[in-house]
Amino acid sequence: MNQFINILKYAKPYKSFALGHIISNVLYALFGALSFIALIPMLDILFEKKDPANIITEPVYTGISDLKDYYKDYLAYQVSLHADNEPQKALLLVVSLIIVLFLAKNIFGYLANYFMVFLRNGVVRDLRNAVYSKTVDLPLSYFSEQKKGDIMARVTNDVATLQYSMLPVLELIAREPLMILFTIIMMLLISTKLTLFVFVFIPLSGIIISRIGKSLKRKSDRVQQEQGVILSTLEETLTGLRIIKGFNGENKFIKRFEDSTSRFYHFSNKLLNRQNLASPTSEFLGILVISILLWYGGQLVLVEGTLDGSSFIAYMGLAYNIMVPAKAISRGLYNIKQGNAAAERIQEIIDSPNPLKDKENALIKTGFDSDIKFDNISFKYQNEYVLKNFSLNIKKGETVALVGQSGSGKSTIANLITRFYDVNKGAILIDGTDIRDLKTTSLRQQLGIVTQDAILFNDSIKNNLKLGKDDATDEEVIDALKVANAWEFVKTLPDGIETNIGDAGNKLSGGQKQRLSIARAVLKSPPIMVLDEATSALDTESERLVQLALENMMKNRTSIVIAHRLSTIQNADKIIVLNKGEIVEQGQHSELIAQKGVYQKLVEMQSFE
Repeated sequence: MNQFINILKYAKPYKSFALGHIISNVLYALFGALSFIALIPMLDILFEKKDPANIITEPVYTGISDLKDYYKDYLAYQVSLHADNEPQKALLLVVSLIIVLFLAKNIFGYLANYFMVFLRNGVVRDLRNAVYSKTVDLPLSYFSEQKKGDIMARVTNDVATLQYSMLPVLELIAREPLMILFTIIMMLLISTKLTLFVFVFIPLSGIIISRIGKSLKRKSDRVQQEQGVILSTLEETLTGLRIIKGFNGENKFIKRFEDSTSRFYHFSNKLLNRQNLASPTSEFLGILVISILLWYGGQLVLVEGTLDGSSFIAYMGLAYNIMVPAKAISRGLYNIKQGNAAAERIQEIIDSPNPLKDKENALIKTGFDSDIKFDNISFKYQNEYVLKNFSLNIKKGETVALVGQSGSGKSTIANLITRFYDVNKGAILIDGTDIRDLKTTSLRQQLGIVTQDAILFNDSIKNNLKLGKDDATDEEVIDALKVANAWEFVKTLPDGIETNIGDAGNKLSGGQKQRLSIARAVLKSPPIMVLDEATSALDTESERLVQLALENMMKNRTSIVIAHRLSTIQNADKIIVLNKGEIVEQGQHSELIAQKGVYQKLVEMQSFE
């Protein structure tokens, strides 16, 4: 139930719709209850023998305590005016009244649903936006421990589960309890004794129904977790289809997917069968209560004579009428239990702490003036430190290359300077200010990033480049493409810079994609460039073009180059050689070759990472 209350918080912006929904439901419930009371005078005329000496006079209103009798007697009086001489007219009067009451009830029922559409869909939209926004905001470290498919399942399937299980309960909050309340008031007005008798059995029914639903949350949780596994397997298959086929691994992945769908099949069967038990159980219990009412009410009419027949028939209609909202509420409680598991999984993302959140008075940096300083930093992803007591000073305008074997900590430097992670010890300072004291957006505004994998999006070339500078003109986009040696191939495409490059840029070659990612960094025009193995995955011809593009881009900029090949870093102002997270050599290319140490061995092995 706590999760349901959390979901209700998202309904606050839609208070006006909620108010319209509640008012409409009040009137819906009121007219619904009155429509049964309107039957009593007609039943009196149809089934009771009238004493000719008993002349019905127009009743006088004496107070709210006699409201039921006044309402009943007034209707009886209006009907009796025509009952003897014009029975058809009397019948038409009562039927017309019942039609008007039911029409009013259904009009307000429609209005209640009308307002609920905006409330419910608004909550779903805001909830989905909140989950996506938090997903984008969370640090990379969060996703290293999560499956992408499970995250996707939470944003899509779990929100959809809420939409069709827990959120419909919003419709029941006002309507069904009010329907029950007004119906009970009418039942008490007809017979207090009989209504008190009913209250003995309704709680017993509730206890039985609640016991059936206890395991729904656990069963629903298993279903939603398995949906995450299915999506993860599908995402991995689509991403690695080339490797799966190349290694004849189709059957292995098909079996993994089929195992998951089989588990989903069994979990879903158990969940749905438990849900299906709710309706017949509540209906049987409802009929059981009606049957007991028939027996006890018959005693009051036939034996004790404390209740007239027409009132008892109307009372039975009201009693059956109370079963409909009671069933809806019991079904709603089932849905809350099912939706609770989905709500927990969604709330888990929303409530996840972000250790990289900006400080309250974080500084906004608008430029880069002097230097970048790594001040005795140490960092670990899990247990072992991948950087130990690392210190480095990079002056404005310098190109500094980081080389070393795999696992030496080179890419970690790129992750730390961009604040994808925070250092465990020491500090990284730009112009003397700790980057943890800066607004993350303003820090990253000073940085351009080109990674080994050219990450592009299913959009036009222009929109891919404008990611870091949304107000760029077409001329600026073309200039950036020229700097990156990409304009030559872009201008030959059918739609030029408006050409859609497909999912992850798959319509282009590796070299073309990499040059576009360089052009994106050029268009952003930051003072600091971080190049993380930007040429390591390219063939010789593509590498030559990309290398030229990199050299063009690095002119008059401060650059941190994580190098794989010698050609990338020959002209660097300073080369830092790393081994197991520590600096073992540093200097220019010629100086390091002359030392005949670790760097020379790396050059000979051509094993730049």
